[in-house]
Amino acid sequence: MSEKKDPGIWQGFKAFLMRGNVVDLAVAVVIGAAFTNIVNSVVKGVINPLVGALGTKDLDHYSSCLKSPCVVKNGEAVSGIPILWGSVLSATLSFVITAAVVYFLMVMPMAKYLAKQAARQAAKEGTQEVIEISELEVLKEIRDVLVAQRGAGGDRPGGDETSGGEGRPGGPAL
Repeated sequence: MSEKKDPGIWQGFKAFLMRGNVVDLAVAVVIGAAFTNIVNSVVKGVINPLVGALGTKDLDHYSSCLKSPCVVKNGEAVSGIPILWGSVLSATLSFVITAAVVYFLMVMPMAKYLAKQAARQAAKEGTQEVIEISELEVLKEIRDVLVAQRGAGGDRPGGDETSGGEGRPGGPAL
């Protein structure tokens, strides 16, 4: 009574975790989180003051009031309905800067690298094809020579020794 045991839950979970995609994704998330802190610091320390040169130093203070009077204390609206479009602008700038850095420093170089690899592979396959074609041509020439030799040998009057195969009188010629 031998039964096949299904892989246990832990074995399946281990196999899932050991896939290359999961590990790569985990590394990307950790690096992305660390990179987000850098981008947020650049936006708050450099971009916001530059944009804020027109008004307040921090974009988070830019707001409009939908229903007057707007009074905000400790980050909460006491009266009115404030629209904090400055924080949305700050988050949008953070996203655009992050996307630009990821694209120009990671995606473009990787795309160029992969294109070079594909070109090398295509060139290698082209060389392999040329070698295969030249081998095919050599084999065709050998076949033609053998056919010509066989045709020239068939003109001789043959007895059992020459026309038969390997000691088989009257057998088919090979």
